[in-house]
Amino acid sequence: MPDAAKLVGAMGLAILAFVVSGMVMRLFEEDTNFGWFVHVNVLLGLAVGWVFIGRRAGRGWTSAVNVGLTGGVVLVFWGLFIQSCNEMTRLAMKNRYDGAGEALTAVFEIGAEWVILMSTIQIWGTVAIGGVLTGIATEIAWRRWR
Repeated sequence: MPDAAKLVGAMGLAILAFVVSGMVMRLFEEDTNFGWFVHVNVLLGLAVGWVFIGRRAGRGWTSAVNVGLTGGVVLVFWGLFIQSCNEMTRLAMKNRYDGAGEALTAVFEIGAEWVILMSTIQIWGTVAIGGVLTGIATEIAWRRWR
């Protein structure tokens, strides 16, 4: 059932995904083709915000902060997984893997490399602050428009 809290959670994490995507893109080489990178991450932010943060609204301020932090981490996890699968598929189309097992392992190797690359104070600080603000804004929306 759509409500204001779910909408605020979705919009908050979509904005966070947009901002963090821009920060991550600066870490790669200039000639990197990102394609649908930002679009996929923003849609993922909408989904995680709606399902994860929006459904947990109304449990108090402490819960709002915790859910916001967790929502930011969930967004990063699924973003890394989906983008790693995309990169593995791109490399698989160039016949870089000998079999399905090697390709599946590559998803996690690519994800691990990108976690190390994006592990900066600025990025994780942005994820933490953006997640907390989204959680609090979602709680405020739940209290105001229930």
